[in-house]
Amino acid sequence: MIRLAWRRSASRNSRVEPARLLTAAFLGADGHQLNSGGHVRCFRRILHPPSERSPRHHLPQPACYLSSSVFMSMASGGTSSTSPHKHTNRLAEERSPYLLQHAHNPVDWYPWGQDAFDKAKNEDKPIFLSVGYSTCHWCHVMERESFEDEEIGKILSDNFVCIKVDREERPDVDKVYMTFVQATSGGGGWPMSVWLTPDLRPFIGGTYFPPTDHARRPGLKTVLKRIIEQWQNNRPALESSGERILEALKKGTAVAANPGESPPPATEVADRCFQQLAHSYEEEYGGFRDAPKFPTPVNLMFLMSYWSVNRSTSEGVEALQMALHTLRMMALGGIHDHVAQGFHRYSTDSSWHVPHFEKMLYDQAQLAVAYVTASQVSGEQLFADVAKDVLLYVSRDLSDKSGGFYSAEDADSVPASGGPEKREGAFCVWTASDVRELLPDVVEGATGAATQADIFMHHYGVKELGNVALEQDPHGELQGQNVLIVRYSVELTAARFGISVEKANELLASARTKMAKVREGRPRPHLDTKMLASWNGLMLSAYAGVGAVLGDKALLERAVRAGNFLKEHLWDAERQTVLRSCYRGDEMEVQQISPPISGFLDDYAFVICGLLDLYEATLQTEWLQWAEELQLRQDALFWDHQGGGYFCSDPGDATVLLQLKEDQDGAEPSANSVSASNLLRLSHYSGRREWLQRSQQLLAAFSDRLTRVPIALPEMVQALMAQHYTLQQIVICGQRDAPDTASLLAAVNSLFLPHKILMHIDGDADGFLRQRLPVLSSMSQRGGVATAYVCQDFTCSLPVTDPQELRRLLLDGTAERRAE
Repeated sequence: MIRLAWRRSASRNSRVEPARLLTAAFLGADGHQLNSGGHVRCFRRILHPPSERSPRHHLPQPACYLSSSVFMSMASGGTSSTSPHKHTNRLAEERSPYLLQHAHNPVDWYPWGQDAFDKAKNEDKPIFLSVGYSTCHWCHVMERESFEDEEIGKILSDNFVCIKVDREERPDVDKVYMTFVQATSGGGGWPMSVWLTPDLRPFIGGTYFPPTDHARRPGLKTVLKRIIEQWQNNRPALESSGERILEALKKGTAVAANPGESPPPATEVADRCFQQLAHSYEEEYGGFRDAPKFPTPVNLMFLMSYWSVNRSTSEGVEALQMALHTLRMMALGGIHDHVAQGFHRYSTDSSWHVPHFEKMLYDQAQLAVAYVTASQVSGEQLFADVAKDVLLYVSRDLSDKSGGFYSAEDADSVPASGGPEKREGAFCVWTASDVRELLPDVVEGATGAATQADIFMHHYGVKELGNVALEQDPHGELQGQNVLIVRYSVELTAARFGISVEKANELLASARTKMAKVREGRPRPHLDTKMLASWNGLMLSAYAGVGAVLGDKALLERAVRAGNFLKEHLWDAERQTVLRSCYRGDEMEVQQISPPISGFLDDYAFVICGLLDLYEATLQTEWLQWAEELQLRQDALFWDHQGGGYFCSDPGDATVLLQLKEDQDGAEPSANSVSASNLLRLSHYSGRREWLQRSQQLLAAFSDRLTRVPIALPEMVQALMAQHYTLQQIVICGQRDAPDTASLLAAVNSLFLPHKILMHIDGDADGFLRQRLPVLSSMSQRGGVATAYVCQDFTCSLPVTDPQELRRLLLDGTAERRAE
């Protein structure tokens, strides 16, 4: 008999075996069923976000775990095959790269949808739900071991209705059942394996299963046979336990404001958030926790915002130092791709050296913004260069000709030397002999007749036997290989070889260019060409923000292309609905599935934020107008009129059993956090006070979380701070493309002003903003030149026309706001 296992991990640092990740652990026929009362640990209590996919290198046992202190998550590709397909199932009709990877399994897979639900009800069969994503290493392992196995495929197809879900396509489905797995096992990850009743209620769940029993871990065959037995002989107990768990989860995951509740005190919450981050800060290399280390842009942006209103305090200075040191060490580390640009997913060690080599679009977007912000607050060119570096990578490798952005590049690829098996990092790493053969020329004037290879290897820590420690490479995939990491400043490298700094920079840049050409000839990692509205919204913000700060017209043009892509391909104007995803077709055209997947809360929130940033970067009011339209739709679809805040998915969808409100800013900010800021910004652009009130209601709904563990919601804390300090309105009057207008805008964009909105008005008395904000009618150019007004609640300073005077005015206003 199945014994329900409500066991938590013994310690946050313990190595949890996959057998313990079962909602129902199969511990023998004499086991007793345990009551679920009081033992459900809900998803919202876990501080490490699901998207923080933890290291493959640290834990030997196979599973893709969620909580990065305990659970290991892989994001890599599987092997490819050119042999004819013996089997083809209905997933071949899908467009998701992940679903297509399973289109030739001997499993009767269905996509998530009514056909599968009807079959389960008509045949009265349990559902086997398998959830993953296309760059998930252990998803590919489970496919290779189990889903390509004829015997297992027959057991699954004969006894279950088998549904395969791409978690990036259907985050609503993933969140519901991951909440169940986490709550009943203390953790989770991908691949996620859950068994449901025909009415979609979960009763057993886990992650990766080996095909056969191994040590104390049950194999998938064993699990399937016991579920079949229990479904036939003990079905009422399974169903009732699943129902009890679901009811407990509904209560445990509720987020709502009490009647009349206000948002918590902003300064107290911000101080506590800083203190919690400072407590987890690792001083030597930056970042939070020792290892693995994730970039966590939401933390870094909070720290810089905190500094902006606490510049004269020791806490403010410390916050800025924490952010800048982390960004600097990441830029120098192996997590940064020094040859082909961009950032890998995370570092497996504390020094940012050996990464997990997957590259995610959402990381690139947020890190580009963090680096350009660091350039504003510090004036260091390094940070601006890294921001441009990130967008160079995205433009080259993650961009579709339609203007959209692809989702991810895999960690694994076939080595250049050949072989059937993909290896972690094969596309990115180098042997010492690779470098010596590529860079053999003796450098004129260098000491000891040094070659370009000698200088490069010294600077980037390349060693003859490889520079990856054994503990970072338990599978031997990086043996003898080097992950490039900057070990010395250019000044020290130049001094070491007796050459000028200019010459050293020239040699290193030349070497990187040569190495990039070599990499272009290597087998590439798998590219997930799915284009998601939410992640494209994040990247829209990145191109708009970096382009505005650096005054880079090419980046701004690319941002406009991204905005047009979203409107053309991910907006259904007839239904007034954002679409979740679209896909690159075989002929490089943009394709859509039928029916398309409607957008979720994060799609609306991230796109709206991107449109607001695009307006401030280009001053084209069409983007502001569309942002307003989308916000109205978001309110209609997702707002909780009783408890405040937004549901993650449409509460009217009966197939989604839990109405969740994401309460954690992790690898991506939560959509509620972004929405709190969007509503505040839009209230100033539109004059709609109801949006200001809605932002306050949202913050009140999350009051308990903000008060107790603000480190879980640093993005939302920033929105709370913006409410407290009140947004500064900067109004520029002038011709949009005129040089004098551009000079005033450059002065604004040179400063980090987290609590401001930027408006532009020209001579059109019937312009978009003038219609909404009559107070703007009193503002105009002075003396025929572009003029700036700096206002708070539209109480404005004297108009200024000189860019430096505007800059001083903005800095003085920031100081006054801090004093208040």
